[in-house]
Amino acid sequence: MIPKINIQELIGNHVSPYIYNSKTFEAGKTPIYYSGPYWDNKETEAAIDTFLNGKWITAGEKVYKFEKEFSKKFNTKHSHMVNSGSSANLILISALKKRFNWNDDDEIIVSPVGFATTISVLYQNRLKPVFVDIEWDTLNFDVNQIENKITPKTKAIFVSPVLGNPPDIDQLLEIATKYNLQLVGDNCDSLGSKWGDKYLSDYYVAYSNSFYPAHHISTGEGGMVCTNDDELKKIFVSLSWWGRDCYCIGSANLLPCGTCGNRFDKWLENYDGIIDHKYVFSEMGYNLKPLDLQGAIGLEQLLKLNEIEANRKNSNKVISKIFLDNIPGLRVPKVLDKADPCWFGTPFICEEEGLKHKLVTYLETNKIQTRNYFAGNILLHPGYSFLDDFKKYPEANKVLDKVFFIGAAPHYTKEVFNYIEDVIKKF
Repeated sequence: MIPKINIQELIGNHVSPYIYNSKTFEAGKTPIYYSGPYWDNKETEAAIDTFLNGKWITAGEKVYKFEKEFSKKFNTKHSHMVNSGSSANLILISALKKRFNWNDDDEIIVSPVGFATTISVLYQNRLKPVFVDIEWDTLNFDVNQIENKITPKTKAIFVSPVLGNPPDIDQLLEIATKYNLQLVGDNCDSLGSKWGDKYLSDYYVAYSNSFYPAHHISTGEGGMVCTNDDELKKIFVSLSWWGRDCYCIGSANLLPCGTCGNRFDKWLENYDGIIDHKYVFSEMGYNLKPLDLQGAIGLEQLLKLNEIEANRKNSNKVISKIFLDNIPGLRVPKVLDKADPCWFGTPFICEEEGLKHKLVTYLETNKIQTRNYFAGNILLHPGYSFLDDFKKYPEANKVLDKVFFIGAAPHYTKEVFNYIEDVIKKF
C-alpha cells in the first residue's frame, strides 16, 4: 500500500508571488501586478493533496462540494463548474437558447465594449448581438437607448458590468418585464457586487463567473454557470459533459443502475436494443470539465472571499484618491446610488487628449501594471468587425483613447500604496 504523502512537508512554506509584504516588496523593483491569485499555503496544499490523494482527477467530489458552497454563498439553487469563464459564457448562452426556444438570428442586447467572449458566444450560437453604445457616467451600455434597439426578435439583455460597477438594474428590470425579455449576467468581473441589498446575480435568470487568476477568486483557470432554473441546470451539465443525456454525478456515477434506476435500457427511439445511458447524447456538446484539484482550491478561496471583497473595495478607494488628488484632467466612473461594486480593477477616464498614453507609459515604466478597458469597441477588431459598423457607436470608439485601469487587488499593502503615491506625485 502506498503511504499517504504529507503535503505540508512536501511544499514547505509557499507564498504566492502576487502577495506583497514589507519584506518582499522593493519600491521600484517589485512589479505591481493589476491582479493575481490571493493564495497562500491553503490553496497549494489543497490542490496537491487532491491531485495525489483524491479519488478522481477530473471533476469529482471537490468540484461538487465547491459548487454547493458557491450556491450557498450567492443564494443560487444550481452552480455548475466548467474549465473557464469563457466556457461558462458559452454554456450559458447555449443553454438559454435551448431552454427558451430561441431561434437562429434572434437578438441579444449587449455592450460593444467589454471582453471578447461576451460577444463571440452569441455569434457561435447563431444569435445576433445588438449593440447599444456606452454612456460616460458608468461606462456601461446606455440603458436609455435600449428600448430603441428592441424588435420582435429580441430575447434577452446580456449585462456585463464594467469592472464590477453595474448599470441601473432597476431600469433594466423594468425594460425586461415590459418586453418579456430575459436578464442574463456576464458576472465574470462582478463577483460580490450588489444592487440594493442583493447580489447582482440575484437579478439574472442565469449568469457566468470566471476564476481566472486576475478575478475575484481564482482556481487557476475555471468558471461557473449558475441559475435557479432546474431545466437550465440539466442543459448546463449535458452541454459541458460531451452532450450526454446522463446526469449522474458523484457516487451515483458508480452505481450499476445510475441515479435514474435504469441506466441500461431502451433509451433510443430508433434502436430497439439496450444501451448504456452514459452513451446517449441529447445535445451536441463539449468537454469543458475542470479538474478536481480546482474545486479544492475554490473551496479555500470561498473561505477568503469576505476578506478579498473588503480588500478590493479598499484598494479601489485608496488608489482612486491618490490619482484624483494629484493628476488634473482625470476622473473615475460614477457609482449609482444603489450600486455597491466589488471592484475588479480601478478605472480612470482621461479627459485631456493624450493623457492616457502618457500616463500609461509612465506607470508601466515604473512597474505599475495597467490594462485597457479590455477591447474598447469590439467592432474595431478584425475578428468582430463583420458584426456591425463601428462608426455607429461613437462613444465606444473613444474608449481606447480615454480609459484604462490599474489594480484593485486584494493583496496590496501600505508599502504598495505608498509607492504608487510617490510615483504619481512625480508625474
